[in-house]
Amino acid sequence: MELIIINILNILFWILGIYLLINCLYLAFFAIAGLFALPKSQKHASEYKKFALLFPTYRENSVIIESVKSSLRHQYNGLFEVVVISDGLLPQTNAMLKEMGANVIEVFFEKSTKGKALRFAMEKLKDKGFDIAMVLDVDNVLGSDCLHYINNSFQQGNKVIQVHRTAKDVDTSFAFLDACNEEVNNQIYRKGHAVVGLSATLIGSGMAFDFSYFHKVLDDVGETVGEDKKIDFIMANDKIKVAYLNDVFVYDEKVENAQVFTNQRTRWIASQIEFLKEYALEGLVKLFKGNIEFFNKTFQTFLVPRILLLAFLFIMAAQSFFNPIGPSNEFWITLFLSLCFTLLIAVPRRFYVDKRLYLAILQIPRAMIGMVIALFSIGKAKKSFMATPHHNKTVKDNN
Repeated sequence: MELIIINILNILFWILGIYLLINCLYLAFFAIAGLFALPKSQKHASEYKKFALLFPTYRENSVIIESVKSSLRHQYNGLFEVVVISDGLLPQTNAMLKEMGANVIEVFFEKSTKGKALRFAMEKLKDKGFDIAMVLDVDNVLGSDCLHYINNSFQQGNKVIQVHRTAKDVDTSFAFLDACNEEVNNQIYRKGHAVVGLSATLIGSGMAFDFSYFHKVLDDVGETVGEDKKIDFIMANDKIKVAYLNDVFVYDEKVENAQVFTNQRTRWIASQIEFLKEYALEGLVKLFKGNIEFFNKTFQTFLVPRILLLAFLFIMAAQSFFNPIGPSNEFWITLFLSLCFTLLIAVPRRFYVDKRLYLAILQIPRAMIGMVIALFSIGKAKKSFMATPHHNKTVKDNN
């Protein structure tokens, strides 16, 4: 009986080892692919499309004022309109935004979601002659000539574009860690994918859509907490490719402490599990029908979040010195070190000359604990919006 239990445990440990190996190989492949260059974005065009800059805003009265001011100053040869989708803003905030020149669309929901807010606004705007809808977070700031670059990319035939979202100036080591994490995501899930000819993964903001197509897509988004992931699946099913402009920037605030990090990741993990349940079987079916993009999106829902993966591999490597069951300690140590190497090559080189990086590394254990708490708190994301709080920050343009 004891031998049977040992054999079963050995099999389970090997299954776990193979699963985590696949995680590491996937991340390493796209991190290495992301080291190769993409074509440089162009900003000149023969015509200039009309943009709707959409700011879904949930109870962020001070931050939205500064974001709208910045957007209204943006230089673009064509027409654009700043649209604030006001959910829970104070009446005086709405009045101030209108005086500044923004189009304020108020929404009232029993349960607020970003997808429903966007759907309501798009319905209101559908007859105003917009060509492109660009979704921005409440704290986002457009980089220099951002709209010109996007306009050019649409003229080249793209229907959906994700630009490079990057951090504003950060005040804490935890925020710097989050900025690093954002760039790792950009390297793996956007630039790396674009280099090998796959769609970039949407990020929730800094994304631009053909207006009519976006209006259609939002009909199917529903009340999910992960509207960007849902849109990813819809577009993969429609075989619409997401272009990635790695050298075109939108600046974004990063989370400053472990509590905010945990709340944000709770929402993200909840959406990942939601789509894992919804699309796991369909992803395999689509693969056999030749839709690699849809399968790839489904495959991503099977991946362990990186911070959790790093923690888990460290634990497995440590226990392997005392546990003879399953893969050897060399196997687990190799996996752990390979993941560390993957993350190192995905972090931009400019970060390595910044001493804040080395302080940020010390925050990794806190991030790991936050991820574990988030994993056991995903039920909260189904009951409330769990919006991430924002603050006004300065911006250094990377262009």
